[in-house]
Amino acid sequence: MRCAASTPPPEKILSPHYRPKITVVIATQLREERLEYLTAMHTSLKRQSVPWEAVIALDGADPALLPAPLAADPRVRTLALPRPVGAACARNFALTEVRTEYVNWADDDDAFTDWAMAVRLHTLETTGVGWCAGYSEDLHPDGTRSLWRCPTPPGRHNAGDVITYWKDPTDTIPIGPTTILARTDLVRAAPMGGLVQGEDYLAAVGVTCLSPGILLPIPVYRYRKHSGQMTAQESYNTLEAQARQVAFNFGHSLRSASSALQHAASTTAM
Repeated sequence: MRCAASTPPPEKILSPHYRPKITVVIATQLREERLEYLTAMHTSLKRQSVPWEAVIALDGADPALLPAPLAADPRVRTLALPRPVGAACARNFALTEVRTEYVNWADDDDAFTDWAMAVRLHTLETTGVGWCAGYSEDLHPDGTRSLWRCPTPPGRHNAGDVITYWKDPTDTIPIGPTTILARTDLVRAAPMGGLVQGEDYLAAVGVTCLSPGILLPIPVYRYRKHSGQMTAQESYNTLEAQARQVAFNFGHSLRSASSALQHAASTTAM
C-alpha cells in the first residue's frame, strides 16, 4: 500500500494552516555512532503524507550535537534533560510535551515506512478505536529487510485481547510497541514503565488493555539491526527475563482487573 508523500515547504510548516495530528516521541543520547541513524529516522518522517511533529528527549546529551537537518526543521522540538535518566524516563518526560491527539513512540536508530502515519491515522479517524498498529520489518546492515509478524492476528481487537496472545513471558511479545499509533490520552494512561529495558513492552500491553484497537497486516516500522543496538549487547540478556516477567504480569493483571471492574459495574446496574 502506498500513500503519496507531500511535505509542506519550510515556510508553510508552522503557518496557521499547519496542524500536526501526530507526535513522534524519541529519546536519544546523541551518540556519535547513532547520529546517522537519527538523521535517517528524520528522513523517514519527512516522507510522511500527514502533518506531524516530533519531540526528542535529549537524555543528558548536548543539544549542539543534534544533526543539522533536525535542528533546522521547525517540526522537531527538543527537550534537553540536564543529566542522563534512561530511555523510559526520558520518553515519559517528552510525553508531557505532546500537544497532538495522537502519539507514536520511536527509537533513534529506526525508521518508518512511507505510508506508516497515513494508513494508521485514517484507520483511527474512521473507526474510533484508540490505537492502530501494524507489522514491522527488520532492517539489516546490508539494506535488506525481513518482515516480522507479531503473534496478535490482524483485525479489530477489544480492550485486553492483545495480551491473550502472550501465553508465556518467554514467548515473543504480542505486538510491536513502536508500531502502535494511539490516542495521546491512552498513552499517558499507560506510559513507559520504570524498567531499564523492556519499558516499551509495558507501554504496549497497557495501551492495548485500555482500549480497543486494530492491527493492520502491513509493515509500518523498520527496526534497524546493528552492533550498537541495545539488544545486541552482551549485558542485554541478564535482565531480559525479569523485564518480560514484569510486563507479562502487568498486562495479564490489568486485563483481569479491568474485567472484574466491568463485571462489578454491570452487576451493580442490574
